[in-house]
Formats: sequence, structure tokens, C-alpha cells
Amino acid sequence: MTGPRCLIVDDSAAFRDAARSMLERGGIEVVGIACDGSEAMRRAEELHPDVALVDVDLGAESGFDVAERLGGIPVILTSTHDEQDFADLIAASPALGFLSKFALSPGAVRDLLAARTNASPNT
Repeated sequence: MTGPRCLIVDDSAAFRDAARSMLERGGIEVVGIACDGSEAMRRAEELHPDVALVDVDLGAESGFDVAERLGGIPVILTSTHDEQDFADLIAASPALGFLSKFALSPGAVRDLLAARTNASPNT
């Protein structure tokens, strides 16, 4: 099964490892990981992922800024915090959407990607 190619951007090695394992079991190919915005930009340029999972809080960096810098790559923002804590920032960002780290699953990633694909500018 060929699933979407994913880049995981998170400053927690434990989360990166757990997310990679869970997503790959669900048919999503994790092509790379990054711990900060600079590494995310390098990995995105070399790997051309279909989607990037970006933690909202990357230590000294904002995941919202990283989402902006990733340009044409669809971004799904993640956090252990509730979506409502960031509702205005998420709405103003170029991200496809937000998934709580506790709700992250291959199906949820696919659903957000499908919503983007099915969105029509004519509706």
C-alpha cells in the first residue's frame, strides 16, 4: 500500500519515534524527521513530502512560523494542548488543520489530506 509521504517536525525525540511507528503501521511513509525549523526546511527541500506534521511549540520556535516557511507543503499542526488554545492562530495559518497529539492517527492525517483534495474553489 502506498500512502502519503510524511515529514515529522517535533522537538521531542520520543514523540517523533512514537508518531513514526504509529503512522508507518497505518500505511503512511515517514520520509524524514526534523527537530526544528531549519532542519524541517532542509528535509522538505530534499525529500518533497506530501504532508508535514509540525508541532506548534518547537522550543524557541513557533510551529506556526515553520508552517509559513514550508510554503507549498501541506502542514498539519500538532500539540498536546487543546485546539481551542490556538484557534485564531490555526485559522490564520496556511495549515490544513490541527490534530491533538492524542488524536493523531493515520486515518486522521488521511482525512485532512482528503478534505484538502476534495475542496473545490468553485463551491
